[in-house]
Amino acid sequence: MNIAKHMEAVLLSALAIAAATGIATAAVPAPQSSTSVSAGIVAAAPVSGPMQVVTIVGKRQPRG
Repeated sequence: MNIAKHMEAVLLSALAIAAATGIATAAVPAPQSSTSVSAGIVAAAPVSGPMQVVTIVGKRQPRG
C-alpha cells in the first residue's frame, strides 16, 4: 500500500481518532474529593516486635 497515495485517508483517520479520544476523555467526570471516601480508610494494626528483614542473594548459574 502506498502511503503517499492514501495520505488524505490517513490524515482523516488520525483526526477521527483524536476527536474520539478527546470526546471520550471529556465525558469522564473529574474526581471529587470528599470526606466520605476518606472516612472508609481503615488504619493497619500496629506490629509488635522488630520489623522483619528479608535478604535475597542471587548467584549466576554457569553456562553448560
